[in-house]
Amino acid sequence: MTEPPTGRRFRREFLLAPIGSVLLAVGMIWLIPPYAADLVAAGVKPAEIANPANTIVGDGGDTAAQAWLISWVGHSLGHGLRGFWETNAFYPGKYGLALNDTLFGYAPAALIGDGVTAALVRYNILFVLAFALAFLGGYALLRQLGATKVAAAVAGAALAYAPWRYGHVGHLNILSTGGMTLALAMLARGHGWSMTRGYLPERVRPGWAVAGWAVAAWQVSLGFGVGLVFVYVLAGVCLVAAIGWLIRRRPRLPRLLVVGDLAGGLFFAAVTGYFAYAYQHVRELYPDVLRSWDYVAAFSPVPRSLLVAPAFSLPWGKLNEAGRIALGNADHEKSLLCGYVLYLLAFGGMFLSVWSVRQRLYLLGGAVAGVLFALGTHGPLYRLLYDYVPGFDGGRTPGRLILWPTILLAILAAGFVSGLAQVARRATLPEWSAIGARVVTVPLLLLVLAEGMPDLAHVDMKPEPAAMALATPPLIVLPSDDGFDSTAMLWSTAGFPEMVNGVASYNTPDRQTVRDVMQSFPSAASLDLLRKLGIRSVVVLHDKVGGTPYELALGVQSAPGLTRVDIGQDVLFRVY
Repeated sequence: MTEPPTGRRFRREFLLAPIGSVLLAVGMIWLIPPYAADLVAAGVKPAEIANPANTIVGDGGDTAAQAWLISWVGHSLGHGLRGFWETNAFYPGKYGLALNDTLFGYAPAALIGDGVTAALVRYNILFVLAFALAFLGGYALLRQLGATKVAAAVAGAALAYAPWRYGHVGHLNILSTGGMTLALAMLARGHGWSMTRGYLPERVRPGWAVAGWAVAAWQVSLGFGVGLVFVYVLAGVCLVAAIGWLIRRRPRLPRLLVVGDLAGGLFFAAVTGYFAYAYQHVRELYPDVLRSWDYVAAFSPVPRSLLVAPAFSLPWGKLNEAGRIALGNADHEKSLLCGYVLYLLAFGGMFLSVWSVRQRLYLLGGAVAGVLFALGTHGPLYRLLYDYVPGFDGGRTPGRLILWPTILLAILAAGFVSGLAQVARRATLPEWSAIGARVVTVPLLLLVLAEGMPDLAHVDMKPEPAAMALATPPLIVLPSDDGFDSTAMLWSTAGFPEMVNGVASYNTPDRQTVRDVMQSFPSAASLDLLRKLGIRSVVVLHDKVGGTPYELALGVQSAPGLTRVDIGQDVLFRVY
């Protein structure tokens, strides 16, 4: 029977595991994929490592907006959180930040550097670190539960590099899941609990419990995109733990642990309440932000989604293209492949495992229930969340719930790999037992990593145009739509001028009105609206407005209340 590491062995792992997680993430996300893609394409796609200073992962849409988001919360933090929720974008709207997940937990990283280049480098680094933390969290959780090192690494790899995660390349808030498993690992360690040993009072470490609550609060500060479910899961874990304590006839708990849980729990609740209040305020400001059941249906996966990988999966992306097309719109949100290797290992874990039969059945039942929730309108359970659980009527993508079945499948898989290691040790001579265990388990880890290899796009991002840099705020950059505004937001990290441009998961009626009216710029109606809103500058980008109604503005030489300045190929109109 395996058990969580302790003493010097634990301290050594505590130091080496984070380093290994980061090195693995750098290799898996940034360095190896170009060469692996070149190998798969037989030289048709020459290997080229992207420059993090002038490119960004993904399509440059949502990723650019999230790079701005992190820069903004860091800028606000550096100025005493002044204007935190209002932001420089979405002018003159209110609580623009709450239209997205805030990613506030990444704000300290944004205190270093400023401008577009810093925003790109920062985002690319955090993107890689999100995968590193996802691996580390999974590894730490399974080590605490009682898995072997290789088995824990298998679970960490399955959680960090699951193919479905590459459907969210533009959503750092969705990829940032490592804080959940890491918090659960810390809380379990703090409370002296593992799956193989149960509760052991002598293993209680109150400091780890407090750290677990702090990490959980940090995770929630990133946003409710995945954090909402985590809040409810953590509440459910606490409830089950309390019931278990009562059933075990109330074993004595150390006073420091009780105090730590109370203090940590209150801190977690305060952080959760603060962000929940902000999002509730937005719901009151914009009632339409709630998602209708029919709208959720358009983003709901189907059962075959569990076998379909997103386009950015190197092994399965092209092979599953027809399957993604069959899923319809938003196929990247509906591609839920957790990994064929993970499925097989979890299946093996039902028959050979270090976990008890009861534990395996619980894990299987939880995974099945999690999948039924993740199917959204195509499953029997999501309606319960939508109708009765606060917060779920504001989400549109039930498929993101696949995270939780992935965690449970990873635990099952780790139990199988640990059990396989035990069999290998018993089948070999004592002096060869460790090597024998590695021979049969390390290849399984390599298979999980190979299946989790991405083929990510890296888009070149141009610097802020001179016309925008010389504009007097508040300003609007044309064209303004969901396809371009994320780029304008990234450019605004050079000084954070107030601007109308902004893109979020919800487009407010006021902002859409400005976009619609500005299509006739410089009509009398558009100029009246600009003056009413106090907007002083209009920037028209020559290479962006072609083929759009905004293109007509390029031919305007003069108009009442406007002065025109040609700056390169772009035009700056000053409103007076």
